[in-house]
Amino acid sequence: MSNRRNRRVAAIGVIAAAAVAITTVGQTATAAQGGKDATQKGSPFAGDPSGQLPDIDNRPAAASPSSTQRTAASKAANARASGGEVTWNRFGSVESISASGTTPLATGLAKDPERAARDFITGRAAMFGLTAADVDAMELVTTNKIGKADVVMLRQTFGGVPAGIDGLVVVAVENGAARYVNSTLAPTGGASSKRLAAPALTAEQALQKAASNVGAKATEVKRKGESNRSRSGTSWTRLTAKGLTGEQYAAQVAIPVPGQAPRPAYQVVTQEGDDSGYSVYVDARSGEVIARESLVDFDSDNPRWKVFTGTPATDGSSADTRVEWCWTAAAGCAETMQSPASPKAWDIDPALDVSTLTTSGNNAYSGELWRGFGTPVPATPKSDRNYTYPWTNQWFEQKCNPSVYNSPERNDIDAATANLFGMHNRMHDWSYRLGFTETAWNFQKDNYGKGGLGNDAVLGYAQSGAQSGSRDNANFGTRADGIPGYSNMYLWQPIAGSFYAPCVDGDYDMSVIGHEYGHGISNRMAGGPNNNLSGLQAGAMGESWSDLMANEYLQEWGYEPAGRSNIPMGAYVTGNPQRGIRNYNASNSPLNYSNVGYDLTGPQVHADGEIWTATQTDVRAAFMNRYGAGDAATQRSCAEGKTAATACPGNRRWMQLVFDAWLLMPSGSVSMLDARNAMLAADLLRFGGANQDIMWNAFADRGMGRNASSTSANDDNPVPNFESAYQGNSTLRFTPVDEDGRVIPGAKLYVGEYVARSTAIADTDPASATGDRFVVSAGEKTYTATAPGYAQTRITFSGNAGQTRDMPVKMVTNLASSQAGGTVTGAGTDVPDLIDGDEGTTTSTVAQPTAEQKKFTIDLAGGRQVVRKVQVSGLPEPGVNRFQNIRQFRISTCDAKGRVLCNQDADFRVAFTSAPDAFPGAAPRPVAPELKMRTFEIPQTAATHVRFEIVTNQCQGGPAFAGEQDDDPGNATDCATAYSGANTVAVSEVQVMRR
Repeated sequence: MSNRRNRRVAAIGVIAAAAVAITTVGQTATAAQGGKDATQKGSPFAGDPSGQLPDIDNRPAAASPSSTQRTAASKAANARASGGEVTWNRFGSVESISASGTTPLATGLAKDPERAARDFITGRAAMFGLTAADVDAMELVTTNKIGKADVVMLRQTFGGVPAGIDGLVVVAVENGAARYVNSTLAPTGGASSKRLAAPALTAEQALQKAASNVGAKATEVKRKGESNRSRSGTSWTRLTAKGLTGEQYAAQVAIPVPGQAPRPAYQVVTQEGDDSGYSVYVDARSGEVIARESLVDFDSDNPRWKVFTGTPATDGSSADTRVEWCWTAAAGCAETMQSPASPKAWDIDPALDVSTLTTSGNNAYSGELWRGFGTPVPATPKSDRNYTYPWTNQWFEQKCNPSVYNSPERNDIDAATANLFGMHNRMHDWSYRLGFTETAWNFQKDNYGKGGLGNDAVLGYAQSGAQSGSRDNANFGTRADGIPGYSNMYLWQPIAGSFYAPCVDGDYDMSVIGHEYGHGISNRMAGGPNNNLSGLQAGAMGESWSDLMANEYLQEWGYEPAGRSNIPMGAYVTGNPQRGIRNYNASNSPLNYSNVGYDLTGPQVHADGEIWTATQTDVRAAFMNRYGAGDAATQRSCAEGKTAATACPGNRRWMQLVFDAWLLMPSGSVSMLDARNAMLAADLLRFGGANQDIMWNAFADRGMGRNASSTSANDDNPVPNFESAYQGNSTLRFTPVDEDGRVIPGAKLYVGEYVARSTAIADTDPASATGDRFVVSAGEKTYTATAPGYAQTRITFSGNAGQTRDMPVKMVTNLASSQAGGTVTGAGTDVPDLIDGDEGTTTSTVAQPTAEQKKFTIDLAGGRQVVRKVQVSGLPEPGVNRFQNIRQFRISTCDAKGRVLCNQDADFRVAFTSAPDAFPGAAPRPVAPELKMRTFEIPQTAATHVRFEIVTNQCQGGPAFAGEQDDDPGNATDCATAYSGANTVAVSEVQVMRR
């Protein structure tokens, strides 16, 4: 058993980052774990390392298109034959051809969608670096509908072997016209027919290489047969091995390589434990690992299921508020589930066409996995098919006491399993109506001949790892089409210095379950059937899309009020009804594209996903402003697929475009700007471009305007832009001035409330290419300015459409600043960072500081001053535990004159003591909005020296983190005594001002 399963060491005990995060496919990790290049798994949606190894790609970074290709593109553009602007991908082939407005890219193509797509590419083969034979050799992957358009996906083959990573193209066609193109094709110049070198490795050997790469050891490898044969003649080889969990899979593929010939390889889908999974691409000749992707980002004829439609009561009671869902109408049933999305009842085995009598069917298999490994055990069989198991809320009532597993109620495991089974089926049916069908690679055991590969019903693990200590988590492993995805739901419990959750079961929180299933949807639909979302921005959007889908599902069905506001994610499992697991409730977020990397842990998918969520919440609201919210009956009719998207309220139209856009992404390695473009293209296809204006305006307001740029899906420093092509913009000149009205050199201006790790939109540094002028969409925005030697300043400013004007920002001297001449003394780590003017650096005390070692003395710049204000930040730099950061502080002053040298404690007098919750960290853990820079007025005081004293950190002073909060004898929860780092205290910035 890996140490990942020990709760105090792993799942929710990541001391360095001390938070949680819904984990999923394609997430990166940075520290070492038991010999692996990854951290221990954090908790679900909170924002710390996931425990999965980072994605790797050992291929060359990029190749350029040939002069022949560029000439062909130029000639096509001059002849208006291309129909739009061409961009190039990493292989030196065409990445996209973007339409101008609503004009098609080409007309006069064949009526058959596949033929039209092939003809379009063939006609521009020189641009792509292909020949007509190369295009003919491509295999059809799928065709999906978006409105009246058909989205055709083709995949390159090399010597008859299909491409593994990349090598895909999507072409949207409608009545003989091409509307959109995006590709990860590699130029081959006719070489696609050349035979690849024969593999030197067997599939068994490839599995051993892949296992070694992910830190496992595969022995006694056995072949179980072939399954899911593809159009190109290859197939998945099913394998088992000692040291790995369940079945493993391998398939021969060809890997396109920038600037080189494709490499013969195996795509190995391997699973080490219940909450891990990878696609590892192994060179079939040398055994070298070419690339790796993480897969985890997390009546007898009328069956009934008793479920919580949203969550149990959150008022501290154990009222059983479950309702009964039936397949068809019957007395006592709140809702009926029968629909075309599931041709047979959820509990039917499609192979035998009879009921399984338990939590197993065509769409899902759910079972108890208390040990965290082995075969999940489904709910107790019910011969009457009434899956209405008792529920006592035992985990909550017994306050996390592990004795519940051996009680007659068995921690309500049957009720939990049935609830998870019902929710997985419901997400299947809801998403099916939005386009997550067989041809879009959904999760089903039997696809009923409708396309795609079957044999991949979702595996749902209820109370996963309960007896081995896994807590405060949820995840989803998305594997290639034809291989089951799997989702772990965990118990929640307070853990000292890490996460303070109530004693509840995640199997009952539909926002968590819906979020996790959403990972399966986005990872399957974006990038084709075998690859997942990968890279920082793509992973961040994956987290966001999952939040957005869970919210939309709950609102469309009426389980939460339908409106422009979002529900907090995980409010039940975290006990926080305002923001749930996130830093912000998406309905009230200040984040924008310049803030990538803003969070306590630096760039990472959970917090940065909130940027995309805030943006999409604005887009959704704009759709609802235009098309209304509808009434409950209309919302439900749309959710049931009975009303077309073109007649639905704004939120459903928006959600439809989210699904449509994934089908326009032939790669899962996408930036937020790539996803923006796909969504705009989806609107052209679905609604004829009727919503380009409101979408562009919303994107621009969040920094994803027309001139924003990003180098890749992994870019953690994208260039924001706030210009819209559809509304008036304002040109502003950043003019920072000091107390005497002089312009301050070297100042920086940020849009929003965050500075640390954010990207400035303007500056007054003559050597900078950014400059002091910038363009933003009209209206009021919040800005933050910084300058060496000056206090951080936040303002709001409005610009009118078409207006060009100065934007004056009055800044005051930071008397504590080292750039202004201040100095600081004290014991600890990185003490000078306390006054360096950078909120992104942190000063920490020694591990067991005395009272004196928690004090830092600042010799103010300019001698004697009259001090009236201080600014303090507890926003930690990555690697500093959030529970160690400041909660309460004290300011003392000294005026050096005569014999008073301000070098003795007796020389100082207390001038100000902050409130105990000056930095109000709340359960389940302190977050960035509670720790970033705050301003405090203090009594007017004459001083030459200011002593800053940390009274308490979050761990010591937070009432939500104090005391024993459960009845688990093996789990001490009091942060001040049970967390080993409780006595270390940290602060990031102290600024002192005259006014």
